Amino acid sequence: MLVVNPYKDLDKGKKAQVALMFNNIARKYDFLNHFLSLGIDKLWRKKAIKLLRSHQPKRMLDIATGTGDFAIAALKLNPDSVVGIDISTEMLAVGREKIAKKGLENKIQLFEGDSENIRFDNNSFDAITVAFGVRNFENLEKGISEMYRVLDKGGKLVVLEFSKPRKFPIKQIYNFYFFKILPFCGRIVSKDMSAYTYLPESVENFPDGDKFLEICKSCGFNTVKEQRLSFGIASIYIGTK
Repeated sequence: MLVVNPYKDLDKGKKAQVALMFNNIARKYDFLNHFLSLGIDKLWRKKAIKLLRSHQPKRMLDIATGTGDFAIAALKLNPDSVVGIDISTEMLAVGREKIAKKGLENKIQLFEGDSENIRFDNNSFDAITVAFGVRNFENLEKGISEMYRVLDKGGKLVVLEFSKPRKFPIKQIYNFYFFKILPFCGRIVSKDMSAYTYLPESVENFPDGDKFLEICKSCGFNTVKEQRLSFGIASIYIGTK
C-alpha cells in the first residue's frame, strides 16, 4: 500500500504531517466538510450511528474524533460516556468549544491521543467509531489492532470512510468533482495548498471494500461487513470482537 502524505516536501512521517495539516485547517474544517459534501456527510454519520442502536453501547470511544461531530451524534444512543481522541490539538480545541456550547462536558471527554497507541486498557469500550479517520493512520494494521485490543468482547467497531465508486457514470462524475473541483474549493477556503489535494489522493490509495474487510479480519475482528453509501462514495464497515 502506497503511503500518501499531505506535505511531500516535509521531512516528517505521515502522522506528524496529518497532525500539522489538521491543525492548519481546524477552524475551517466543519464548514468545508459540510459544504464540499453538500451536507451528505451528516446523513452518513446518522446511518453509522443507527447501526449501533440495537447494540446499546454504554462506553464509547470515537477515534480521530476531530471537532467531535461523531462523538456528539453518538449521544443519540444514550451511552453513559463518550471518549474522543485525536492527534490534532487544534481540532480538539474546536471540538471542546462545541461541546461546551452544547453543555455536554459531563457526557463527552476529548483527549489528545494516537490511534496506534491508545491510552486505555484492554476491553475498555463496548463500541468504537471512526469517521473519515482510518485513511490517515500511518500504520493501518497497528491502528486496527489497537482498536481490537481496547474493545470489549462482543463489542462493535463502526468505521465510516470514503470509498471509490465503480459504476458509470457515477465514477466519472465523482472523479471529476473529487480530483478537480474539491481541491480547488478547499484550497481557497482553507488557505492550505495541500490538505484538499491530500484528501482525494489518500482516498484513491486507501484499501477500501473487501481489502479493508480482510485487514480487519487479520487483526481479529469477525463477522465484518461493508455497507456502501451514495453509489459507493462512502462505506460503513462493521466488525465484532
